[in-house]
Amino acid sequence: MKQAIVARADLDMSAGKLAAQVAHGAVGAMLKSPTELRRRWLDAGQKKVVLRVPDAAAITELAVAATDAGLAHRVIRDAGHTELAPSTVTVIAIGPGADADIDAVTGELPLW
Repeated sequence: MKQAIVARADLDMSAGKLAAQVAHGAVGAMLKSPTELRRRWLDAGQKKVVLRVPDAAAITELAVAATDAGLAHRVIRDAGHTELAPSTVTVIAIGPGADADIDAVTGELPLW
C-alpha cells in the first residue's frame, strides 16, 4: 500500500511551499479514498513517495489516468497567499492504493 504525491518541477517552489502542497495533497487524496483502503494504508505505515512532473499538463494527464484506474486522487491548487498566483495547480496526490495500482499510473516518474 502506498500513496504517490506528484509535484510540478517548473514552479520553483521553496522547500516549505513544496512541503505544504505535498501535505495538502496527501491528506486530500486520503480522505477521498475508500475506508477499507484508507485503513489498510494506515495500518501498513502510510508509505508515500514524492515524484516530479514538468508542468501542469502532466498533472492533468495523471488525473485522467488515476480516474481511469479507479484510484482516489486530489489535484491541489494554491490559494495564492505567498509564492504562487491563486489557483496555480501544484500537485496531484494519488491513492492510497496497492503498490502495483499506483505504479501503473506513476511508475515511470522520477523521484523528487
